[in-house]
Amino acid sequence: MNIPEVLKYTKDHEWVEVKGNIATVGITDFAQGELGDIVFVEIETEGEDLDREDVFGTIEAVKTVSDLYMPLSGKVIEVNPDLDGQPELVNKTPYEGGWMIKIEISNPDEIGQLLSAAQYKELIG
Repeated sequence: MNIPEVLKYTKDHEWVEVKGNIATVGITDFAQGELGDIVFVEIETEGEDLDREDVFGTIEAVKTVSDLYMPLSGKVIEVNPDLDGQPELVNKTPYEGGWMIKIEISNPDEIGQLLSAAQYKELIG
């Protein structure tokens, strides 16, 4: 299972790449594997200010529909346009082409509450 060391993680299986005050967010390789074939990603929060752990969208797989949670408080400044026509990108490349949103971080102190790769590996066993 791919768990890049350079990223941060949440207990809800989102990954976070922080560059300055911008965070890119997606779901982990573990999460996409658990969900199975992803058929639809719905994110209608672009331009909205959301708090950490608020729902920013949903992801639909053949088996289930799951909420997507904000890993950090901030404004959703971009949604991956490729997911509209190719939701399977989340399965194929969860850390590259399958990213979901970009956030302008409003509370940088929350970054310290994210999990390291080692802590995330421990969480999923």
